Amino acid sequence: MTSTVTRRRFVKRTATGVGVAAVGTGLGAGIFAPPAATAAGESTGSTVFGPVTVASTDSRYADLRRGTNQRFEGNPESIRLVGSTSQVVAAVQSAVSAGKKIAVRSGGHCYEDFVANAAVKVVIDLSAMNAVGFDSGRNAFVIEAGAKLGQVYDRLFKGWGVTVPGGACPTVGAGGHIQGGGYGALSRRYGLISDHLYAVEVVVVDRTGTAKAVVATREAGDPNRDLWWAHTGGGGGNFGVVTRYWMRAPGATGSDPSKLLPKAPSEVWISTVNWPWAGLTKDGFGRLMKNYAQWHIDNSAPGSAQLSLFSELKPSHRAAGAISLTVQVEASAPGAEQMLDDFVAYVGAGTGVTAQVADHRKVPWLHATQWSGFTGPDPLFRFKGKPAYQRKNFTAAQLDAMYKHLTRTDYEYPAALMLISAYAGKVNEVGPADTAVAQRDSILKVQTAVLWTDAADDAKHLAWVREFFRDLYSETGGVPGLNGVTDGMFINYADADVKDPAWNASGTPWQQLYYKGNYAALQQAKAKWDPRNTFSHALSVELPS
Repeated sequence: MTSTVTRRRFVKRTATGVGVAAVGTGLGAGIFAPPAATAAGESTGSTVFGPVTVASTDSRYADLRRGTNQRFEGNPESIRLVGSTSQVVAAVQSAVSAGKKIAVRSGGHCYEDFVANAAVKVVIDLSAMNAVGFDSGRNAFVIEAGAKLGQVYDRLFKGWGVTVPGGACPTVGAGGHIQGGGYGALSRRYGLISDHLYAVEVVVVDRTGTAKAVVATREAGDPNRDLWWAHTGGGGGNFGVVTRYWMRAPGATGSDPSKLLPKAPSEVWISTVNWPWAGLTKDGFGRLMKNYAQWHIDNSAPGSAQLSLFSELKPSHRAAGAISLTVQVEASAPGAEQMLDDFVAYVGAGTGVTAQVADHRKVPWLHATQWSGFTGPDPLFRFKGKPAYQRKNFTAAQLDAMYKHLTRTDYEYPAALMLISAYAGKVNEVGPADTAVAQRDSILKVQTAVLWTDAADDAKHLAWVREFFRDLYSETGGVPGLNGVTDGMFINYADADVKDPAWNASGTPWQQLYYKGNYAALQQAKAKWDPRNTFSHALSVELPS
């Protein structure tokens, strides 16, 4: 758990005839059981938390004006902390009526300044809306948008022995993660977290400026189905404020909650292996990179026996001393430990450098969700990340760019790196138009990234990561092109540079790089559900012209 449980109890509540069992933590929250209900299915009685308004004179303002990325510090007139959907509706309505620009925060892990932006006057903070439970009426699990992934995994596992295939950083909020098509250590076996989205509740603003809560499901006959579809990879800050999600695995049947989401593993093998830069030649480095990609080419079909293995290769700048590989394998998989050992041996073959094992053990799965091998950075860092999908093995030009920028002597910095994450498997079993995530045949997720603390160093670190990314994709205009090798970019790792011709000389618009052929449908959803463009940021879906 990422926050202290101050109170826990299981209760049944009735909301439009729907029984819900749930657990809440943090800020004194338990399970709330208000008696009445709105048309959206949300109870309207007394709630455990909120609303709270924090202005610039409040001692809490310094914390709440910013998210995890310390590069960005907002200056909103107020931050509205909310505890229920009805409070969100009221906060949105108040801001719209006053003509104030709105932004929404759940976990605060946005890569860009979409929330901490000078134009934003009202921040709606969902962090107190963190309940997770089972809705017997919709026969699906409910996750409120402010729940952190660590909380989600903890509650689903302890309550029902199930999980969702979400990200590895336990402090990321469900609110933005799910709707952006989040992935993680179980995604090769089960698909994206958004592939398990059954329904979503969204506070939208209609053409008259009226805020209201709408529930949209994946049912074929649902008139709001386009709003559900837009939240299966369309990204945050586009259509309204998501207040809660309902999750059920695709094709799951029956009413037993323990069979409606993937079973969580009991135990997993975890390992960290390092290849020292000392003695690693350019050819050896290239072999390491190509080995890693080739293994995933060979072992990432939806029916592969290797889908229980997830890994992340982290080629850091030579100043860090080593290139690191972190691996997780479900212990129940046939020959799990041998699978891990064989994988490591394959990746390191022919590099001329002996791998150094820093960690190798079998641990309970829930404990592994907090393992530092995959988790995110300290929340006091400034950072910049730039994403890509990789469909085939790395080209010679890509390998040259990697080696050049990771061994630069004019920029010696240990926290400058790439993150190359395992992908594919069941993710690629879904059609590119079935959800808003169009990239459905890639094998790897790639990032170039850098983390630092001193604002005085912004220029040099930003220059490095931007130049690296430009050179890494020099064959397609400085961005990952929509071709046989790469397949555009991942919206949860938002990178506003893609709108700048100085960094995107490809001639491919940013909208296509992120959404490919799904962008037109997202625009239609935008026109229907946010016709006034109430919700917008630097990379938001635009109204059709």
